[in-house]
Amino acid sequence: MEVLFTPDIIVSLITLTVLEIVLGIDNIIFISILVARLPERDQARARTIGLSLALVLRIVFLFGATWIAQLTSDLLTIPSIAGLTPALGFSGRDLIMLAGGLFLLAKATSELHAKLEGSEQTAKQGATVSFGAMIAQIIALDLVFSIDSVITAIGLTQHFWVMVVAVVISIAVMQMSAGGISRFIHRHPTVKVLALAFLIMIGTLLVAEGFEVHVPKGYVYFSMAFSMAVEFLNMRLRGRAVDQPVELRQPPYQS
Repeated sequence: MEVLFTPDIIVSLITLTVLEIVLGIDNIIFISILVARLPERDQARARTIGLSLALVLRIVFLFGATWIAQLTSDLLTIPSIAGLTPALGFSGRDLIMLAGGLFLLAKATSELHAKLEGSEQTAKQGATVSFGAMIAQIIALDLVFSIDSVITAIGLTQHFWVMVVAVVISIAVMQMSAGGISRFIHRHPTVKVLALAFLIMIGTLLVAEGFEVHVPKGYVYFSMAFSMAVEFLNMRLRGRAVDQPVELRQPPYQS
């Protein structure tokens, strides 16, 4: 037991758990927005299935850590064109990130369009998406997020049980918070628009990763946190304005 719980291992476990929870934020946002197109009675079940599949995929990929490591080797090379463009090499991970990023960009953009400019009839049609089709979309993005999560875990610790425990704890936290986050997003339209903007930014980041342009994720999550902080301040100010008497909100006109 002393070997299992050395100070270094405990620090690694706490750090990895926090990182996995942070990396899971985009997963929760994506699932919360997607399941809103299902009937209300199916939304909680879809969230539970989606996050459970995320847990299964992460653990399966952890068992295949050697295979995951091999995904960083180039599978496809695009040669230079007349010396004007650099040669590009794409590994299995790069191709998965590209596909996932493009899918996320397309999905978030279509959801944002439906939210801002879609008609009421379009919204009703969107709500009739089949349960199976919704789960298939969740699995597609779970695959991308899971590979990214596992690569982060492998780079942080070599202890398999630490990775598994961190992943299980992070998914458990996501399961407990997903319902509240989902309700909060859909109760506040501006937050939903902001969440979709986050997904577009994350999709762009995944495409950049596919082209081996590495953007530190700290910048992305800091911008997300800053934007949410500003939105919370706006919500507080709007709430105070509503609570004020009418005569204070609209002073009488004086000539």
